[in-house]
Amino acid sequence: MKAIVQNGYGSAEVLTLAEVDKPAVEDGEVLVRVRATSINAGDYFSMRGRPWLIRFSVGFPRPKNYILGWDAAGTVEEVGNGVTRLRPGDEVFGAAAAAFAEYACAPEGVLGPKPANLSFEQAAAVPTAALTALQGLRNTGEVRGQKILVNGASGGVGTFVVQIAKVLGAEVTGVCSGKNADLVRSLGADHVVDYTRDDFTRGKERYDLIMDQVGTHSPSALRRVLTPAGRIQPNTGHGGMGYVFESLLLSLFTRRHGKLFVADSNRKDMIALKYLIEAGKVTPVIDRTYPLSDVPQALGYAEQGHVPGKVVIAVQ
Repeated sequence: MKAIVQNGYGSAEVLTLAEVDKPAVEDGEVLVRVRATSINAGDYFSMRGRPWLIRFSVGFPRPKNYILGWDAAGTVEEVGNGVTRLRPGDEVFGAAAAAFAEYACAPEGVLGPKPANLSFEQAAAVPTAALTALQGLRNTGEVRGQKILVNGASGGVGTFVVQIAKVLGAEVTGVCSGKNADLVRSLGADHVVDYTRDDFTRGKERYDLIMDQVGTHSPSALRRVLTPAGRIQPNTGHGGMGYVFESLLLSLFTRRHGKLFVADSNRKDMIALKYLIEAGKVTPVIDRTYPLSDVPQALGYAEQGHVPGKVVIAVQ
């Protein structure tokens, strides 16, 4: 099968399109014929080998034929022993390691049935980003009636946070650039702050919850615009390892600062997202679509930042 493989750390030049063996299905797994996948921040962190500790999972001292990709939408090609809920031909979406390829294996428990009203490309934009949004909001407790600010509202995760927060009954303020303001309003945001013109941390508004997707402000600056019982939920590693460690320490000593977390891929939440999407309450936002052979260019583009929504890879 064709796949994008990584044999070093650095810029997109370390990635090449190659012929590799189709993965073997193990017990409890299914083989997915990948029709589309999407890019997440973890892909270019793994490509760069930064933060350095990531190399112990990708490959040390360097990766060998490592295949990036975390999300997939496609059809079940083969099922392993013990699989009971999926069968060949089923259309699915969810987490699948090594998804920048024509085929990928995934545990049955992380895949859900693809929403009927989405193409494979649209469905591939959902898993990691939407799960991060859904679970991040869930981690904060009660959302209904809360004033929520989403910093990075036009990004891959942020676009889902805005929509899901509105579904849950929150009053949402989205922070983005002026060029993406109309997009964020179309997703349901009640208010939009153009960060190129206004610094929300110096404004008069106070928020019950700040969902921080981009790490552009220090925790102390964010706390200035919280209500007395307000909380910060960081959902990003974009602020660098200093931001990660600061968030971790703060979460240990104050209840006002949530923990950074990695989205838990599970069938129950994928089905919940399916229902929201089919009901028209949540819609994935796609900025650009590239063919599999152009994954290096796609990663180079996504790594620049300021991408509205998701970058998707059409595989087959």
